[in-house]
Amino acid sequence: ISNCESKLGLDIDWSDVFKHAHGASRTNPFWNELSASNPFVHDIAASNRNENNRYLSILKEKPHLFSKVSSNRDSLASSGDELDIDCLLRKTSSRRSGRSKSVSDFLDIVDNQRLHPRKTTPQKTIVSDVTWLQNDREAYKMAWLSHRQLTRSCLDLEAMSHSPGWAQTQATDIHVVCKLNYEGGSVQLPDSDINIHVPVGHVLPGEYQEVGLKAILNPPSSFNNELSSTVSPLIELTLSNLNTREAIFLEVKVAAKVKNDPLSQVMSDIVCFYSFNKEGPFKKLENCYTYQDTIQVKLMDLSHVMYAVIAVQANKIQPPATNVWDYVHRMVSVGIYGPKYIHPSFTAVFTVFGHNYIPGKLTICDIKKGGKNMPPVVFQLWGKHTFLLEKPQDLNISLVSCDPDFEVKMEDQSKNIKEEDLKTGEMVRQQFLFSMLGCREMHFFVFLVQIKVLKSSQVTQFHVTTPDPAPKLCGIISRPKRLQNRKEIKSAPLLLIPTVKYPKFQDKTLSVNTYGVALKTVLRQNKIDYLLEYFKGDTIALLGEDKVKAIGQTKIKEWYVGILRKKIGLVHCKNIKVISKEQAMDTADSELTTRNLAEQVALPFKKLTYIYSVVLSTVSESVCDWRALAEVLGYSHMSLDDFNEAHADKESERVAHVVKTMKEDCHANKKKRLFLYELIVALLKIDCQGLVARLTQDTIILTSAVKLGKYWRELAEKLARLTKQQIEAYEIPHQGKNGAVALEMMWKPAYDFLYTWAAHYGDSYRDVLQDLQSALDKMKNPVTKHWRELTGTLILVNCMDVLRASAFSKMEEEE
Repeated sequence: ISNCESKLGLDIDWSDVFKHAHGASRTNPFWNELSASNPFVHDIAASNRNENNRYLSILKEKPHLFSKVSSNRDSLASSGDELDIDCLLRKTSSRRSGRSKSVSDFLDIVDNQRLHPRKTTPQKTIVSDVTWLQNDREAYKMAWLSHRQLTRSCLDLEAMSHSPGWAQTQATDIHVVCKLNYEGGSVQLPDSDINIHVPVGHVLPGEYQEVGLKAILNPPSSFNNELSSTVSPLIELTLSNLNTREAIFLEVKVAAKVKNDPLSQVMSDIVCFYSFNKEGPFKKLENCYTYQDTIQVKLMDLSHVMYAVIAVQANKIQPPATNVWDYVHRMVSVGIYGPKYIHPSFTAVFTVFGHNYIPGKLTICDIKKGGKNMPPVVFQLWGKHTFLLEKPQDLNISLVSCDPDFEVKMEDQSKNIKEEDLKTGEMVRQQFLFSMLGCREMHFFVFLVQIKVLKSSQVTQFHVTTPDPAPKLCGIISRPKRLQNRKEIKSAPLLLIPTVKYPKFQDKTLSVNTYGVALKTVLRQNKIDYLLEYFKGDTIALLGEDKVKAIGQTKIKEWYVGILRKKIGLVHCKNIKVISKEQAMDTADSELTTRNLAEQVALPFKKLTYIYSVVLSTVSESVCDWRALAEVLGYSHMSLDDFNEAHADKESERVAHVVKTMKEDCHANKKKRLFLYELIVALLKIDCQGLVARLTQDTIILTSAVKLGKYWRELAEKLARLTKQQIEAYEIPHQGKNGAVALEMMWKPAYDFLYTWAAHYGDSYRDVLQDLQSALDKMKNPVTKHWRELTGTLILVNCMDVLRASAFSKMEEEE
């Protein structure tokens, strides 16, 4: 018996619980609905129907799941998940065991808490009015079951180990409630362009108005026909106070704007329909102001609950127009949704919206497993994209993994969306099943989403990055390897002091020996990344006299790497006169610190594609002091106590733990932090230039392959003069059933070729990058005209010597 059991007295034989539950299923009228969403009784209900198909209950696997005592059990809410769990373990009425609870028992707890209330903590947030539920026992039962079915999406452990990681309990609706006073204000629905503006004096001084906003994703179907099409979700607006003096304003950015030609301007308009009931009837509002794709509506007839929807409406259809879409520029928004964590097998959901509101979470109700419908699941938004669609027409959707460790199930690689589905204005979803190949370590990866318009040559594509694998799953998958490693070195002494000492990074002004004076002014109307702009007479600091060959606006030129006005970039060799340090008159504008240099030269890594598992293994094998890496990454507080047994034996395991910690922190704050960029800056600060060069070459090769696609053949001819037969030899391993390589799979033979080609250079990474840049620049349609990150990495490798000389002074080290 464990200590936990001894202390809490919770050594419960759970087999008795399940036996008792079999009887409850016959007497509990809510059993069928409850078992459909409750993971603790679903397996029991399933075993009643099929004795040969028994699931492993989460309570059987973790018998002390409920033995954790919460410090705050006093709050009462409408969800059964939030009831006082301690009450379940206390002695209850004699008619039922304390080990098993039905819905009626939960309701008894609610009644007891209402009759014998305890002190509650004041809540500042605005919650829904559920007093009517507490006074109506039957209504409370139905509300509890309904809420439970929508928000509870856990599965038993056996299913969870093979399925898309549904184990999440969270709210499904996104809405906002704000309390405003006499001063008024604005309320915005999160992650949307839907706003309510409340003017000053809307309510009397001393009074308050609670404004609620909610978006219902599927608008009324009656507004989607040949003459009308909805361009916003159905907006639910709630007000608490109708004693008002001023009207309020609804402002919405919609998914369309009327074309500029005279016929479209006359024949169509963007309008707002308004009702007090969700089902209607709706009336057209006249107090509307429209500017391009934004409409502002003045709401004067107010109620506690109101509904509004924006639509583009045509007076009539005049040939050659066939429907209202012909009069507007219509934007289509798509979102890719998936589980919070990826698993060896998971489902991604491609969703098309008839408006530009893409929620951060989406409830998926039609997931199936083994031919059986799963409970509703809340999926996270992984990526989104918006594109112009001139008229409703059939679309072909394909998802392709850019990582060789993952693939899309063959029958799910390409799916169609019908024109009729787009016309309805409702959400249209397609599911794609991903799976991992072999028993490799789980890691996040990138996949390509491609949307083709079947009746034209229009193609839209974008990349999506998956979240990380579930933390527990990572541990389960890699545990055998770690245990094996521990066993092998168990008798070896633990070396806490690394044998390699990394130099200390010094943040000081760069030491520059060569300057250039601008002979002409260069200002570009269309800014180009990594190319400097300057005025005639400017003094530019040159980081060495090595030249970089790269394409400018139209032609391939030779450039120096220079610094001007705190910015590093390229300057055309013919546009400056090189002078010595002694000849330079005013160098104030060309000064830069070593810290700023490290941060700027690493900027290309914000946009480069990489494989996390490869980066992790490369860094953990190359860095010999976890403390040095932790310090420059901002984890100087980290100590050996922060490592578990699995990370304590080898220096590489400790380095990997530091990198994983940083990756998790970056993933939690995606908008402000980027993993690979911060890692490269840190490695530069501990003078791991060889490792930086290796990572640079690996990521450039992978990103170039993805960018090139089918055009890799032209590059192969220029770089290595490959014959048609040699090119086909690279493509054969990646051919589909039709004997050809799919367009979205072309990055794979491209990567194989570039990897093989670069291997011939050995350690000459500068030559690899420069030769690749030159070859790409000479293509018929150079990808480097728009993709400049390769040029950015050339700047990086040409600055390494200057950075090392300034940031790691030998005199400083000797002190």
